[in-house]
Amino acid sequence: MEVVDTAIGEPSTTSILFFLVFICATLGITYYAAKKSQSASQFYAAGRGVTGLQNGLALSGDYMSAASFLGIAGLVSLRGFDGLIYSIGFLVGWPILMFLIAEPLRNLGKFTFVDVLAYRLSKKPIRIAASVGSLMTVFFYLIAQMVGAGTLIMMIFGMPYEIAVVIVGMVMIMYVLFGGMLATTWVQIIKAVLLLSGGSILVFLIMLHFGFSYGELFSQAAMSYGDRVLEPGGLVASPMDAVSLGIALMFGTAGLPHILMRFYTVRDAKTARKSVFYATGFIGFFYILTFTIGFGAMVIVGQDIISAIDSGGNMAAMLLAEATGGAVFLGFMAAVAFATILAVVAGLTLAGASTLSHDLYAGVFRAGRSTEEEEVKVARIATLSMGVLAIVLGLIFQGQNVAFMVGLAFAVAASANFPALVLSILWRNYSTFGAVASIATGTTLAVGLIVLSPTVWVDLLRNPTAIFPLSNPAIISVAGAFAAGYIGSRLRPDAEASSRYDEQKIRNYLGVGSE
Repeated sequence: MEVVDTAIGEPSTTSILFFLVFICATLGITYYAAKKSQSASQFYAAGRGVTGLQNGLALSGDYMSAASFLGIAGLVSLRGFDGLIYSIGFLVGWPILMFLIAEPLRNLGKFTFVDVLAYRLSKKPIRIAASVGSLMTVFFYLIAQMVGAGTLIMMIFGMPYEIAVVIVGMVMIMYVLFGGMLATTWVQIIKAVLLLSGGSILVFLIMLHFGFSYGELFSQAAMSYGDRVLEPGGLVASPMDAVSLGIALMFGTAGLPHILMRFYTVRDAKTARKSVFYATGFIGFFYILTFTIGFGAMVIVGQDIISAIDSGGNMAAMLLAEATGGAVFLGFMAAVAFATILAVVAGLTLAGASTLSHDLYAGVFRAGRSTEEEEVKVARIATLSMGVLAIVLGLIFQGQNVAFMVGLAFAVAASANFPALVLSILWRNYSTFGAVASIATGTTLAVGLIVLSPTVWVDLLRNPTAIFPLSNPAIISVAGAFAAGYIGSRLRPDAEASSRYDEQKIRNYLGVGSE
C-alpha cells in the first residue's frame, strides 16, 4: 500500500479554531432566534419573514450535503465522467420545484407539504399515510448523515467516532430546539456561503495549476488514466440503471420534506419561486465546482493516493485542499465539511419534528383542536426525541455501509411523496383512497426493491445474485405509485374532494386565503 504524507486524520489546531468560530457564531444566532420562536409560525416557518435571496441560500444549504460535496468529488476523481450523472441528477429536480411545486405548496399549505395533500382530501387518513412517507424519508436520510458525520469527522479531525456523533447530535438539537426555523435558516445560510466560498477558492487554485484551461485539465487526466475517464460507462454501465437513478434524483428532490417546508418561510408564492431561482443558480454552480474538484484531485493528487486514504474516494476534496492550499486551507475546508453536516442534520431534524407535532399530533390525535403553545411544546419534545434518536442510530450503525440509505431516502421521496403531491395539485378526480394507495405502493416498492437490489442483496447481505437487477428502483416504484393513485381514485371516487378542486385551484393560482 502506498504511504501517504497527509495531515488528514490528525487533530489540527487550524481546523478546531475554524470549527469553534462557526459553532460560536451559530449558537449566538440561536440565542437571538430563541427569543423570536415562541409561536407555531415562528418555530416552523421563521415567522414567514425570510427574503427570496436568504431562502435561496438556505435551500442551497439544506440541499448541498457533505455527501454531495465529498462524495461526488470522490466519484469523479476515481470514475471520471459518470460522476456527472449525480451532479446533473441532483440539479435537474430544481426546475420541477420552481415551475410545478413552489407556488401551490406556498399557497395551499401552512407548515409542511402534508398540508397540501390534506387541503381537500380526508385529513386523518391522508395525514397518517403521508407522515409515514415523510418520516421514512427523514429517518433513512438522517441515519446516512449521522453515520457519515461520525466517519467523516473521525477521518478529518482524528476524533473518536462516538464523540463526533454525540457532538453533532447535541449541537444540532440546540439549533432546532431553541431557535426553530429561524436559527436553522441562518445556520444554512452561513454554511452555504462558506461551502460556496471554499469550493470556489479550491477551483481557483486548481485552474491556476492548469493555466485556467479546462482543456489542459482534461487532457492531463486522459494522459494519466486514458480516454475512459472522459467517457460514460465508468460507474453506471446499464442504461436502465442510469435512467432509474436519474428519476430518483430528479423527482426525489421535489419530495424531500426538509426542502419542501422551506417554502413556508417566505411571505408569498412569488418569493417562493424567486427563492428556488436563486437556489438553482447556487446549486448549479456548486455541482460545477464538484466536477472540477473531482478532475483536479484525479490529476493533482492521483487516484492511487485517493484510494489509499479511502476506497470510496470521499477524502479527494480534502487531499486536494491540502495539496493546493496547505494545512491552513485544509483546516478551513475540514471545518466547512463539519458545518455542512451540522446544517443538513438540523434541517432533517426540524422536518421530522414538524411531521410528528404538526401532522400527527395536532392534525390527527388532536384533530386541529390544539393551541399554538401546545403544538410548539410538542414540537420541542419531538425535536429532542428526534435528536436523541439520531445519536442512537448513528452509534448503532457505526461501521455499517449505509450509503444505500441516501438512495433509499431519494427513492421513497420520489415514489411516496412526489406522485401524491403532484396528483393532489393537478388532478380533480384524485381521491383520498387513491392518495393513500399511491403513498403505500410507492413506499413499499421503493423499500422492498432496494432490499432485493444488488446494493443490499449482494453487497450487504452477501447473496450471489440480486433478485431485482437495478441498483435504484425509482423507474418501477414511481410508475407504480402513479398507477396506484390513478386506479385507487377510479375504484373509490371522492365526490367531496372533487367538488373542492375549483376552490383549491383559485387558492393555488391566486393565493386567495393563503397564510
